Amino acid sequence: MDNFAFIIHPIDTYDVTRKFKFMRRLPEKVIEGITKRLPPVKISHITGVKSPYNEIEGWFVACPLTTRQMMTLPEEFVIRKIIQAGKLAEKLGAKIVGLGAFTSVVGDAGITISKNLNIPVTTGNSYTVATAVEGAIKAAELMGKDIKNADVVVIGATGSIGKVCAEILAKDARFLTLVGRNMERLESIAEKILRETGLSVRITSNVKNALRKADVVITVTSSVDTIIDAEDLKPGAVVCDVARPRDVSKDVAEKRDDVLIIEGGVVEVPGDVNFNFNFGFEPKTCYACMAETMILALERRYECYTLGRDLTVEQVEEIARLAKKHGFKLAGFRSFERPVTAEHIERVKENARKNLEKWNGNAI
Repeated sequence: MDNFAFIIHPIDTYDVTRKFKFMRRLPEKVIEGITKRLPPVKISHITGVKSPYNEIEGWFVACPLTTRQMMTLPEEFVIRKIIQAGKLAEKLGAKIVGLGAFTSVVGDAGITISKNLNIPVTTGNSYTVATAVEGAIKAAELMGKDIKNADVVVIGATGSIGKVCAEILAKDARFLTLVGRNMERLESIAEKILRETGLSVRITSNVKNALRKADVVITVTSSVDTIIDAEDLKPGAVVCDVARPRDVSKDVAEKRDDVLIIEGGVVEVPGDVNFNFNFGFEPKTCYACMAETMILALERRYECYTLGRDLTVEQVEEIARLAKKHGFKLAGFRSFERPVTAEHIERVKENARKNLEKWNGNAI
């Protein structure tokens, strides 16, 4: 049977204690000291992924480092840990392995990992982009916004995902702002978009200024800390948060009932799939990066499809076509671990209508 493996890691020490309950009373530093020494482990056997063309199985393999460890420990050590997880995937018999969360961010975005494994590696970023853009546009429509006339902002536009999101959105959006820390790289991306689409985009390194008038936001930074706070967003704004850890503060959910925050890249998997592991999603749904690995296995495309930081629009469009072929589709929206209902969206729209006039007055 065709198959795959997908490498995951604990976002924080809470995730570690879900697996190892005896650690719950230990301080964070002690927990991280233990996980630093743990070997990779098989978390679950995935069954029932089935399209009209093929059926596959897979495995979740955990690299036991938290996000903070991924970002602060020596890069060489972290990459070695991820390679060890990849080696475990090989032993399980996987024919392709996907990199989840920060395992796809560290170092050269999977290139070194691929060179040290005997099976292909993909980061899943191509399908993540496809679903993030589709989700943002669909959510905007439900909020009564046409992407062609909306003020669209991409935060993290110099990263591989953000850059291609911007290039795809530039085909339809009339008002596009790119946000990133490296102004030179932003200028280069803006010039490329101008050449290819004729759209003159705005660029800035100031997140809060960019958000003041934003109608639709895709945020996809590699920041360990949140960068979008409750007071930053315009009433009625739609934010697709693709980043893990999140770019949007939980305060936004608690204090702002007039904006719509959705998680990027959540898809429905075809077949009677059982992940045999609870990672906080509704049954038969997963992140798009996981789904890309499954799509490639279903298609028998055992290749390093998305690797490094040179993502292209063509890759994104191709994986979107393959996803549709095999029956993957955008799942219902989620926000801070909870499904977003139609009733919730209507409440947000009504609250935004009430608050927008006051906001515009303060913005003048």
